[in-house]
This record gives sequence, structure tokens and C-alpha cells, in this order.
Amino acid sequence: MTMIWKKAAAAVLAGMMAFALVGCGAEKQAAPGVGNGEKVHLTVFAAASMTETMTQIAEQYQKEHPNVEISFNFDSSGTLKTQIQNGADCDLFISAAQKQMNQLDAAKDGKDNPDKLDFIKSDSRIDLLENKVVLVTPEGNPKGIQNFNDMAAKLRDGSIRLVMGNSDVPVGQYTQKILKFYNLDEQAIAEAGHITYGSNVKEVTTQVREGSADAGIIYATDAFSADLKPLDEATKEMCGQVIYPAAVMKHSRHPQEAQDFLNYLKGAEAMKIFQSVGFSPVG
Repeated sequence: MTMIWKKAAAAVLAGMMAFALVGCGAEKQAAPGVGNGEKVHLTVFAAASMTETMTQIAEQYQKEHPNVEISFNFDSSGTLKTQIQNGADCDLFISAAQKQMNQLDAAKDGKDNPDKLDFIKSDSRIDLLENKVVLVTPEGNPKGIQNFNDMAAKLRDGSIRLVMGNSDVPVGQYTQKILKFYNLDEQAIAEAGHITYGSNVKEVTTQVREGSADAGIIYATDAFSADLKPLDEATKEMCGQVIYPAAVMKHSRHPQEAQDFLNYLKGAEAMKIFQSVGFSPVG
């Protein structure tokens, strides 16, 4: 009987130890999930001209907020607006112009938002940054273009080829305003083969760098990133201000985390990175 009792006691003790070990294992597995357990994944749609700066800022933000993962969709603001309108997952949208943001904002009237779309949280919307529109040429400036005035004269006499953004791309829309400022007929010049197009500012920049065009009109930030020296900067009278609005999306799965990241983008640490490539806070 004593032997049987000892065996039973040993079995009970072993069971208790096993239960304790399982409990410890469960605690260890739960530890990484302190808080809510899973990481929050934010999807940010941002204008192509923000590729380098936003990537750098997100890396820093994720170090400071290890519970947040950020992925980006960089493209022309027009393309991004269409993707959002068609139901793409997006938590935060940063456009290179007011037009595309207005078209998603129910707080805007029929002129700015003709389709009465309602995709952004209007109370989260801010003017985040300002950029500049500049004139650039391939290395060595083969055609000796001096400035916007000279570009206009050479386009008029057909001695250069200009690359610009498509009409649905903010940088293309700013370029169209510049052409109108100089009373240049974009369609006629394009039909004559002296204007070519890119689907976003990165494509325009690439065509200039590769020498596919004699000049291009891009943002100051893209000129900096591509190591292209601007010949001239467009004035407010030529194309207006280049403002980048930002807003949290109404259908965001993580609206608070998206707002937190937007607040971070407005802060001194992020703004320092933006300013290092040519962006400036909206004054």
C-alpha cells in the first residue's frame, strides 16, 4: 500500500509540475502581446514626390512605436484618389495638391467635389507641407536653357523638348498653369513633338536624368533627391502655391493610430527631415 501511495503522489506531483510549466509557457507567449497583442498596420497613400522622406520618417516612427507597422503606396495624387474612391484600403492620404483631396471631402461644395464623395475625416484634414515647382535639365544642360522665360521662348520656336506630368497629375497641372502664364498652346506644342509626358513626377524626373527630354518641370524635392540642379523656381503668380494636404480616411481600421502618425508628421522631428530635401511648413 505504501508503494502504491508513493506512486500516486509522484504522479500528482508530476501533473502539478507539468501544469505549472504550461502556465509559465502561456505567460511567456503572452508577454510579446503586452497591450493588445497584435501590431497595428497602417497603410499610407502619399504623393510620389514624398517617397524618400516618408520612408525615412516611417523608419524612425516605427522605432519609437514598435507596435505600429507602416506600409506605403506612392503614386500620383490622381491615381491614389481613384484607388481610394474604388475602395482600396487606406488609413491616411497625403496629396500633392488640394484638388484630389477636395474631391474626397464631403465638406467641400459641388464645384470642388462634384461627385459628392465622402472618404475623409474632414476634422482631421490639414495643410501639411509646401513644395516648389522648378525647371531642371539633364546633366550639362545641352540646350543651354537659362530659366522659365528662356524655356518658353525655346518651346515657342520648337528648339527644345519638354517633359511634364499628365493632366491628372498635380505636377502636370502646375505645369499647365505655367504654360498658360506664357500663353503657350500645350496641345499644339505636344502635337509638334516638343512636349512629352510622365504619369507621375518620378517618371518626369527619370526622363530628364536619362536625357530623353531637354528640360522638365518637377518639384524642388525631387530635384534634390535626383541630384538635379534647378535652373529656376516658379513663382506663385505662375502656378500658385504647391500645398500638400493630409487627412485620415473615414473607413480607416485604425483611425486613432493614423491620427497619431499624422500628428507626428507635423512635429519638429519629422519636419526636420522634410525640410532637409526642400519641403517647408505651410506658413
